[in-house]
Amino acid sequence: MTKRIQPQQTAAFYAQAVASFGISLTAMAIGLVYLPAAPWVRAFLTLGLLYVVTSTVVLCKVVRDRQEVSEVSSRVDQARLDKLLTEHDPFRVDS
Repeated sequence: MTKRIQPQQTAAFYAQAVASFGISLTAMAIGLVYLPAAPWVRAFLTLGLLYVVTSTVVLCKVVRDRQEVSEVSSRVDQARLDKLLTEHDPFRVDS
């Protein structure tokens, strides 16, 4: 049986991604609060920001799920190929 290879993320990469998301979201929120515009304009832009954030999270999940499905199917294909290769005997004579 082959050992499953799992991609690893470093703690620094994870921390950088979380910090980057937090900083960008905070900067946008502060910018919307201090924007010299009517309250309805700020509310509309805030809803737009929330929509972009939620759709980004959903997109990340869909991409991850699709990648996992393709990895599973390629592992199944690899297992079938391994089975065929182990059962094949080039020196066998059919009588």
